[in-house]
Amino acid sequence: MRRVSGFLLKLALGFVALSLLLTILFRFVPVPVTATMLLDERGMTKDWEPLSDIDRNLVRAAIAAEDGKFCTHDGFDRAAIEQAMRRNAQGGRVRGGSTISQQTAKNVFLWQGGGYFRKGVEAWFTFLIEKLWGKRRIMEVYLNVAETGIGTYGAEAGARRYFGHSAARLSPVEAGRMAAALPLPKERSVKNPSGWLRRHGNRISARVGVVRRDALDACVYE
Repeated sequence: MRRVSGFLLKLALGFVALSLLLTILFRFVPVPVTATMLLDERGMTKDWEPLSDIDRNLVRAAIAAEDGKFCTHDGFDRAAIEQAMRRNAQGGRVRGGSTISQQTAKNVFLWQGGGYFRKGVEAWFTFLIEKLWGKRRIMEVYLNVAETGIGTYGAEAGARRYFGHSAARLSPVEAGRMAAALPLPKERSVKNPSGWLRRHGNRISARVGVVRRDALDACVYE
């Protein structure tokens, strides 16, 4: 038992040390690749751009669509998590309550899919990036590693694929359509959405103005 306990302790300490090292490294260095990219059967097209070269409309659209409390929470939106748990307990389609910080932690350090173990490790990395990166870096990494289409990763690659121009200039409508597709980029059309998806994108586009008016993205540009 002592040997097993010693091994587990060393394993835990090694994990903590490695996770700290990677988190500090990616605070300054672009994330070169993620597990999702490597496992994508369709290959990957990606471009890394600093946040200064990504239109603020896309930042606002991501906040409007994914995480309205991004600037005020500590990485976890507890009210959203509790609401998702209540809905999931009622059955039907599983809903998540993940923040942009949690999604970034998952995309960079872990793998897709659920499970309590992965969620636990995700919480640890979320805590680390909130403490060591700050909101601006979290948003920058999120918009560079998020899957924006089939085999397409990052805001720049997505903007060029769907709109034929850089992510440095995105209209509220374009940004809203990209943000609407983020949860299911392989299934949701960005360029020619229809029906509910088109209306959803339009709603996000309208909320871009609310995010601007209420300065809900202020923490990103401090």
